[in-house]
Amino acid sequence: MRRRGAPGDVADEVAADMVARGHVDDGAFARAWVETRAARYGPARLRAELRAKGVAGPLIEAALAAATGERQLEQARALARRRLAALRRAGPDRAAARLRDHLLRRGYPPSVVGRVLKEVLPGLREEG
Repeated sequence: MRRRGAPGDVADEVAADMVARGHVDDGAFARAWVETRAARYGPARLRAELRAKGVAGPLIEAALAAATGERQLEQARALARRRLAALRRAGPDRAAARLRDHLLRRGYPPSVVGRVLKEVLPGLREEG
């Protein structure tokens, strides 16, 4: 509001009123953001996006807690299977490198990426 020319005291008062009424809830925003985007992106990318939007660190970590563990691994597996179909023509070694890079860019941790690659690549090598 200040950037649009509102006096500082008015902007502060309106913002405080909006928070008090529950119209501004960074925690709810972070949870919704993670819930809608976790199927496509890993926690590192989601964390960076939420930081860029100005959400506080503890709220980000709380929102990401639900998107970790087995759910994250399943999402990375599904993404790898979808992506692998497009990479089959590249040959096994090139497909492995491209798939690894794709999963890392999507924000999945290296431990999850390594596990997923071990699971999906043997099938690619047998076909190739």
